[in-house]
Amino acid sequence: MIGIIEYGAGNLFSLSCALDRLKIQYGFIQKESQMEVYDRYIIPGVGHAGVAMDKLKASGMIDPILKTHKPVLGICVGMQLLSQYSEEGDSKMLNLFPMDTRRFSSDKSIKIPHMGWNKVFQTREDPLFHGIDQNAYFYFVHSYFMELNPKFAIGLTEYGDSFSSSIQSSNFWGVQFHPEKSGNDGEKLLKNFTEI
Repeated sequence: MIGIIEYGAGNLFSLSCALDRLKIQYGFIQKESQMEVYDRYIIPGVGHAGVAMDKLKASGMIDPILKTHKPVLGICVGMQLLSQYSEEGDSKMLNLFPMDTRRFSSDKSIKIPHMGWNKVFQTREDPLFHGIDQNAYFYFVHSYFMELNPKFAIGLTEYGDSFSSSIQSSNFWGVQFHPEKSGNDGEKLLKNFTEI
């Protein structure tokens, strides 16, 4: 069963609706003692990464997240929290991936935020993308991105430059896009996460 980390910076409605559609059992976690009930976790997130990190600190959930050996999936800002540093708010993140979160450059002739459907090029096989087309489209809404690091990227997307749109290390995964808003492929990815 999935435990959704509820720390005050996540779009819980659309995520819970997607899980309901898929008949995936889930619950919400507000404190460490509730974590043992679940066998995997999702860290959602929307808005400002620095503010989200402050809220996560205030929730008291950082240490249990860092210590868990269960599968964890960060979504959007939830993925950015897994990086070492974010330019948004000049903030230190959880440092689970030695990568920085940077703002899209306005001199690349691109619109900011990056909003809408874009391809995710899978760079290596991973159970998170099992059964999903190699160059599937997913739905994005973000102004900041995690830099590309081939060691950790399992998916990359091009927007001005290439960036890590999906990452994996040990028991941690992250996706910059919103699987809950990405149609059949997004729902397949959420289902895959329940089977890792």
